[in-house]
Amino acid sequence: MGAARVDLRELCALGGFFALRTSQDGTPPSGDGWPDDGDGRSGGGEGRSGGGETGAPLARLYAGDLTPLTLRVDIVVARHTPPERRVAASIAQLGLAARLWSIALGAAALCGGVPALDPERLHWSPGRTAPDDLWLDTGTGTGARLLPATAESIRETVQYAHLVPLADALRRDTPVSRRLLWGNAGSALAGAVRQLDEWARGAGHGDVAERAAVLAAELFAHPDLSGTVHGPGMRRNTCCLYYRAPRGGLCGDCVFDRPPGRPAN
Repeated sequence: MGAARVDLRELCALGGFFALRTSQDGTPPSGDGWPDDGDGRSGGGEGRSGGGETGAPLARLYAGDLTPLTLRVDIVVARHTPPERRVAASIAQLGLAARLWSIALGAAALCGGVPALDPERLHWSPGRTAPDDLWLDTGTGTGARLLPATAESIRETVQYAHLVPLADALRRDTPVSRRLLWGNAGSALAGAVRQLDEWARGAGHGDVAERAAVLAAELFAHPDLSGTVHGPGMRRNTCCLYYRAPRGGLCGDCVFDRPPGRPAN
């Protein structure tokens, strides 16, 4: 019997950060979000930037080819003009971490399984934004290969397979502290939980919200994520440095009440 599979188009209902395009033949999916399924439907290209990029497997980045990561950080530098490159590196890592957590946690809570986001099959286009930045080569069959809907599956497929090597790669491109990067990872996970909770309760699926909360609590018990957020609102205990960009500010879950160095009103 083959491995269980899941149709990731179900995640589109949760928003662009949860969506993941797929391909069965190793070629980039057609359309602006979802592959053409033969009835004229395609996903929305919300937030799309750049063009003509097919992306490359994240495994190449983790193996030492920093070209896509350097490009992504350069794009963030150009967009936000921060005084230090590490600010852009932090913003870039936070965005990709949010995508990975959202896909895995959303699938576990909504679809009953975690898609196997193998770095060799998960392609990243650094010049694009959600949902068109990532696509998964599922190989033969319909839908993505499914892992059990457990915190351990999410930890293996996101934290160990992606976030750990991503942090190593990022630190080769730009000096940035591991504590900040794990703080970003915790913030990204908390953001995925909040968005899932908001959608689930609004759609009358309280069971989805409950599953997401239970899974997240187990994930936050890991030493690398423990203490990255606190309280019922999951406010983070570090700062992503976005406030240091000229047009930046504080994120909604920031550890600071006001940007450091600025007087209170």
